[in-house]
Amino acid sequence: MDKKDTGRYAIPMTVIALPLLLLAWGLAGGSPGPATLAISGAAMRHGRHAGLATGFGVWCGSAAWGVAAALGISALMLSYAWLAEALRIAGALYLIWLGYKSLKGAVRPSPRVETAPPAHRAFLRGLFIHLTNPKAILAWGAVYAVALSPGASWAAVWGLFAALSSVSFVVFLGYGALFAADPIRHFYARAGRWIEGAFGVLFGAAGLRLLAARA
Repeated sequence: MDKKDTGRYAIPMTVIALPLLLLAWGLAGGSPGPATLAISGAAMRHGRHAGLATGFGVWCGSAAWGVAAALGISALMLSYAWLAEALRIAGALYLIWLGYKSLKGAVRPSPRVETAPPAHRAFLRGLFIHLTNPKAILAWGAVYAVALSPGASWAAVWGLFAALSSVSFVVFLGYGALFAADPIRHFYARAGRWIEGAFGVLFGAAGLRLLAARA
């Protein structure tokens, strides 16, 4: 195939590849992990506003790393071993603390659906979870490297960022809305102790795994 043929087929391949990339990004973002646990837990405990605020915080953290990766800042930051290690340890300790809080809630006489805390607290919780997640940094860098050719225009870079961020927005805030639904909150009211216990184990395991990892 000559260069003219290659150029002719470039657009259809891009049209096909982009939806697949966005689907993979959405599935990865929505897979069980610290961020989705935090969003779903906030929604079940405190309602829709807390779930959406936590989801928005997670999304802002993700978008911040997307911007940093687009500008090359994340790669520069990760080249400093001490900074990457500090980020990893901070994230691990925060997850372990969240696990402790969930386990503490699980041993209470009767975990209950509670009123929502201030929205800024839920937002900061979600934000901090994602800003201290080294995998989020690497994910943005990897997807840019795979999807963009060397020397890609700024329009292509920011267009891809906008598309991926839009998917993340739908996923993270979708979790906040879904787990705040009345049937799920009623289930939490009945089985809150077991749910909090599971959250505690999962948060703790994620924190210990991150603590044992090497940046």
